[in-house]
Amino acid sequence: MAVSGGEGPTVVLVGRPNVGKSTLFNKITGTRRSIVAPVAGTTRDVIDQPADWRGRAFTVVDTGGMFGATTDPLHDLVVEQGRKAITAADVLVFVVDGREGLVPADEEIARALREAGAPVVLAVNKTDDRRSRHGAAEFYRFGFDPVVEIAAEHGTGVGDLLDEILKFFPVEFSRLTAGEEQKEDTGKSEPTSVSVAIVGRPNAGKSSLLNRLLNEERVMVSDLPGTTRDAIDVELTWHGKRFVLVDTAGIRKAGKVHKGGQVENVAVVIAKRAIARADVVVLVIDASQGAADQDGAIAGEAERTGSSIVIVANKWDLMKGRGPEFVKQFDEQLRRELKFLDYAPVLHVSAMTGERASKVLETVDRVAQARTRRVSTGELNRFIKRITEAHPPVAPGTRGEVRVMYAVQADTAPPTFVLFTNQATKFHFSYERFIVNQLREAFGFEGTPIRVQVRKSE
Repeated sequence: MAVSGGEGPTVVLVGRPNVGKSTLFNKITGTRRSIVAPVAGTTRDVIDQPADWRGRAFTVVDTGGMFGATTDPLHDLVVEQGRKAITAADVLVFVVDGREGLVPADEEIARALREAGAPVVLAVNKTDDRRSRHGAAEFYRFGFDPVVEIAAEHGTGVGDLLDEILKFFPVEFSRLTAGEEQKEDTGKSEPTSVSVAIVGRPNAGKSSLLNRLLNEERVMVSDLPGTTRDAIDVELTWHGKRFVLVDTAGIRKAGKVHKGGQVENVAVVIAKRAIARADVVVLVIDASQGAADQDGAIAGEAERTGSSIVIVANKWDLMKGRGPEFVKQFDEQLRRELKFLDYAPVLHVSAMTGERASKVLETVDRVAQARTRRVSTGELNRFIKRITEAHPPVAPGTRGEVRVMYAVQADTAPPTFVLFTNQATKFHFSYERFIVNQLREAFGFEGTPIRVQVRKSE
């Protein structure tokens, strides 16, 4: 098992809370990976993303607000994560607030960056405001060279900043820009990666599970609900296969999220985006509490977007000694509470002890392959003919016999089947469920939703 790093040199953004590091990160990477909110200490975990500038590839890292006054109870963990990132940096970008001017916390950061030993580019942000022009001049006293004035929100000066950063890159990291890249033709295609979103309610153990799978403390873990805010992507190679694991914020009920304020609202939106782009969703449930309505809502979001699903009952070490009958009762209760997920495999895991954690990637891999399975048209039609003759279709609003003329698999991921009939454009929901169950039993499709469409044959 190996964790793959980013491409090219590593550029780490450092600064006190609320100076605009996340805004700059999003602008450089062309993404909205980092949460931006006018709340000091919004970013906690270290977030990285590949980027390109003038044909040079590099990895940008956004750190939490490590310095300055804060009321964040997880500040010590934020500092620990940030220091690890600084140590690994090839280039450090010291982001300061031109509107506020130089403050004592900036002095503390400057000292820390000098000790780090990596080249430092000083970015004076928010210089689009007239009030910041005089304040920007104060930062030259730090002695860092170069100093670049920017307005990250509008993109002003960001190109100049990137030009200065590039000057510190080794020549061997040069490459053609995206779209012009020329690779040696080896006759082998690049292995595609499987995107895996780790989701669930707060404190279910999502971050602990990610760290266990990576075999390193990649993301922060604490007993405080809401520790994770951003969606943290980490690449992992397992048995020669590539996975992108995404740790997401815990998703509470909509009413509680609304009361949680802007940061939590944005965090949940980002978590839902991670679900939408995931091939496989790992739904983590606290085994000591069992499934709740909110787990069903999260799983329903995954089912709606067509992601495959694996259910992980975490903290199974707390269930030890209860006997095989308890396991059976637990699973039966879980299936009742998440009855629409009867196709999703259930794993009993302890992220803390590592018990059965290896089964997670094994199951994710199996489920990811099932969602791309394609049934030949001939085999599909023989199967459909057999089951519809034994159990004729039931369709609302039709007269006479409804017959399926032929069927095709229109798509994969999720598997989508189109059934052409003599008159119906819709089956009764119970008959559609029957078709789905029969398809799953005959062809597998473990862990993945199946879509069935009905059309009248022309």
